[in-house]
Amino acid sequence: MEKKKLALAVIERLKKEYPDTDCTLDYDEAWKLLVSVRLAAQCTDARVNVVVQDLYARFPDVKSLAEASPEEIEEIVRPCGLGRSKARDISACMRILHEQYNDRVPDDFDALLALPGVGRKSANLIMGDVFGKPAIVTDTHCIRLSNRIGLVDGIKDPKKVEMALRKIVPPEEGNNLCHRLVDHGRAVCTARTKPYCSRCCLLDICEQNGI
Repeated sequence: MEKKKLALAVIERLKKEYPDTDCTLDYDEAWKLLVSVRLAAQCTDARVNVVVQDLYARFPDVKSLAEASPEEIEEIVRPCGLGRSKARDISACMRILHEQYNDRVPDDFDALLALPGVGRKSANLIMGDVFGKPAIVTDTHCIRLSNRIGLVDGIKDPKKVEMALRKIVPPEEGNNLCHRLVDHGRAVCTARTKPYCSRCCLLDICEQNGI
C-alpha cells in the first residue's frame, strides 16, 4: 500500500481503537508540561506524575521554580533518575521563562528548542498539546510502530522519522496519531514482549503482518 494511503488507514483505525487518546503526563499549565517532559526521559510518565506533585507543592509557579537552586530541585526529582542533569535543565529553563518570556512558554518551535533540556520531541509535544499546532512526537513507540507498520523503512533516528511522517501524515492528524501510537504500543504492539498481532486492528495492513 502506498505510504500516504497507509497513513490515512492507520489514522482512521487507531481513532476507532483509541478515541479518547491524550498525553499521559498530567499538567494544567504549559510550563508544567515542559517540566514533566524533561523528567520523563528514561522514566515512566506514571512516576513523573507522582514526583511533580511534591515539586509543585514546594514551587507552585515559574517564578518560584526559577528562584530555586538546582540542588533543591534535584532533591525532589531524584526518583525520576538523572536527577542532577534534569534539575539543572529545569532550573535554567524556568529562569529563561521568567526573565525573557514573562513566565510564559513560547509558542515558537525554534524558541522552544533553544530552551535548556528541550529537544525536538519535547518541542513537538508542547506545540501540539498546548498550542494545537502541527506536531510529530517521535518517541520510542512512534519510531518502533512506524517501522513495523511500514510508515517508514528502517529509520531509527527520531528527526528522520519525524520528517518522513510529516510527508505522509496530514498536519492536523500528527499530534493525536503519535498519542495513539503510544496507546497501541503499550497495549498491543509491545516492545518488551512479542507483539499481540492476533488482536491488532492493523494486522491486515501492517508490513510485518504478524511477524
